[in-house]
Amino acid sequence: MALAAHRASFEQRYCTPRFAGGAAWICTWKCALRLWPELPRFSNQMLRYLRMPEGLVHAIGLPAHRAMPDAYVTAHHLRDMLNESTFEQLVKWSSEPGLLPRVPSGPARGKSWDRLDIAALQAFACDRDADVRFSAETELRRRGDADVKVADEAEQGTLL
Repeated sequence: MALAAHRASFEQRYCTPRFAGGAAWICTWKCALRLWPELPRFSNQMLRYLRMPEGLVHAIGLPAHRAMPDAYVTAHHLRDMLNESTFEQLVKWSSEPGLLPRVPSGPARGKSWDRLDIAALQAFACDRDADVRFSAETELRRRGDADVKVADEAEQGTLL
């Protein structure tokens, strides 16, 4: 059994493990990054318009950013994801940071990670954003860079 949400980390702030009965989570945002990396954006509603899930009734999915319509749209994405991958794989991807298909900001914005040089990837591997770090580290590992060092939260330091 699992609970599913688009950007599940937001829901997990309110649906604590005690409330959720210790169920696993599937984050449809993180899974969409893996399954459909060619898409330009990955918001719940953008996926709806770009992918046009079969059987989705447009009016039921409105207004956007309301609980029931968003859950309805997310359920259609989840169904499609389960048709393309296994439950276990979706849960695994959801437990990791998001694997961004492209650099989200800065001078390299929009470039796929495989187009960056080692120095740029190493710089991104030290980024504050866990998804950026994970994406850069994943590309470094793919290239066989044995010096990839996963940033530890303890090494991040504190502001005070």
